[in-house]
Amino acid sequence: MIGTEKQRPGWPEILAAAVAYILSYIIGPPIVSALTDDAPVASGLSLAALSGIMGLLAFFAAFVIRIRSWSAFNVRAITTRWIVISLGFGLLAFLLTRVVAIIFVTITGSTDGDPQGDYHAAANGGPLALTLQLLFIAVLTPLGEEFAFRGVLSTALNRYGAWVSVIGSTVIFALAHGINLALIPAIVVGAINGILLVRTKSVWPGVTVHAVNNGLGTIAGVLLS
Repeated sequence: MIGTEKQRPGWPEILAAAVAYILSYIIGPPIVSALTDDAPVASGLSLAALSGIMGLLAFFAAFVIRIRSWSAFNVRAITTRWIVISLGFGLLAFLLTRVVAIIFVTITGSTDGDPQGDYHAAANGGPLALTLQLLFIAVLTPLGEEFAFRGVLSTALNRYGAWVSVIGSTVIFALAHGINLALIPAIVVGAINGILLVRTKSVWPGVTVHAVNNGLGTIAGVLLS
């Protein structure tokens, strides 16, 4: 039993990931703001990259302290069938978040709570900026956030049951995005990816869903601007 427990993350890994994530959150954005003042495109690109880097730092902080096993953090290969299913869930997440956001804006009459204005500026900054933004927001960010919130947090909480894993990681993932319009896609993507992790025992379906949602969101923002 003791050997089995050591083969999956627990509270030491959650704590290590949390400390790394919070410290990078405290240090990173002010540095980006100081270096990209009055340059929204550069700011958007930098913040998009930072969101992925923060997650990866959190994951590797948890990874190195004890277990050092990829499979223990549910970094496992998936079948082609699950890749296709995950692509479908990514499209579903994108549609759901937009519908809920439209309803919210219609009821409140305001988009002031959207914290991602610089992301939109970066995506609309020309072909090179759009390409970089897609790499950062639809590749790097899904990798970092899914490895941290599903690979570490969901996997560790799963020892208390599937519902604790899904609900706990979804709530924390959503709160990490702030109380604003970003909360909506965070809840939707977090819930879907939490369920997929429990079902597949792999972070890769969540990475796929996250990538599709972020990528389509970025492209839609460009087309509708």
